[in-house]
Amino acid sequence: MARAESKAVSHVKSYRQARGWSQDQLANRIGVRRQAIYDIEAGRYLPNTGVALRLARQFGCRVEDLFAEAGNDSGEPITLVADSGAGETRLAVARVRNRLVGYPLAGRRALTDGFRAADAVVPGGGGVPRLFGPAPHLGNTLLLLGCDPAFDILAAHVARLAPEARVLCGFSSSRRALEALAAGNAHLAGTHMHQRGCRDVNAKLATEVMEGRLFRMIGFSLIEEGLLVGRGNPRGIGDVADLAREGVRLVNRERGAALRSLLDDRLAEAGVPSPMVQGYGDEVGSHIEGAHRVACGAADAALGLRAIAETFDLGFVPLTAARCDLVIPADLFDHPVMGVLLEALNSRRFSRDLASLPGYDASPTGKAIATDPDGETVDNRGEAL
Repeated sequence: MARAESKAVSHVKSYRQARGWSQDQLANRIGVRRQAIYDIEAGRYLPNTGVALRLARQFGCRVEDLFAEAGNDSGEPITLVADSGAGETRLAVARVRNRLVGYPLAGRRALTDGFRAADAVVPGGGGVPRLFGPAPHLGNTLLLLGCDPAFDILAAHVARLAPEARVLCGFSSSRRALEALAAGNAHLAGTHMHQRGCRDVNAKLATEVMEGRLFRMIGFSLIEEGLLVGRGNPRGIGDVADLAREGVRLVNRERGAALRSLLDDRLAEAGVPSPMVQGYGDEVGSHIEGAHRVACGAADAALGLRAIAETFDLGFVPLTAARCDLVIPADLFDHPVMGVLLEALNSRRFSRDLASLPGYDASPTGKAIATDPDGETVDNRGEAL
């Protein structure tokens, strides 16, 4: 645990009480929900410029009078979820329940198309992380972990609906994302295990990892998964059994990844022992890393999505379609930004955007996922998926 350097203090409550207004009355005056006033006064929500100006006009004061930056006297801790390393480390930070959680922006987490902005840095050799801005705005941030690259599209749609809201997407396998969620180090997690029999595997894994914690599952996407191969499929790979042919080099995913489980099941069905597959023990941590290996000729096949194959101008051998679901702890369902995320998820614009990706189907998007007594997966209207 390390300590944050600064935070902001809200004086809205004292101004409101001096005028004898309730939170509902103030909310009606400035056109927001009462929950927003509660979060502003508690320091969980730093309002955008428009809301801050409306508050200042109501009280006849300056915005600076309502929100002031405090020093490090509060000593609010940041929980680091990974080693910060020897040098100065940049962090992405969000408030999860009553804690600040920091993810190092290192390796592939540091890049999208450009470098990602950090919320804090850890000095070289460890020490106290220094936040770049006041801590309350981190209450407007959701941490979403998982390995569906379309999560960043959802984050963009959330930002369009509410510019003060932010969704940080961190890449993680389905199991590791759920483990981080169960440990309180994320707000929601994505899982897309492939189906086995009549049991819903996403619900089964989430129930297992969450260990009795109540949660809700919301459908996100249906994704086509398979093998990424060279352009034109020069090795003539048609199914997983061809991975055992002499000279064919695979690059695998790490244990706990949904695609690793899919490969193991398909190899077992084909009667192919994993040691017969050259490169079975050669692992990468993402779809994109595997695509890079195939694109540069360092491997003949990798596990990934059709959308990734087309992005890298590679060939694709389809194996299955898997439903990706969002797992949200019940006590975080009322988080102020969670409502914005669900609104974006259920919007027609997001569904159209998602469905425009190669190999993506938006039919389960936004549906509340449940499991009936017979183990069949149904949506919130009772229709089979």
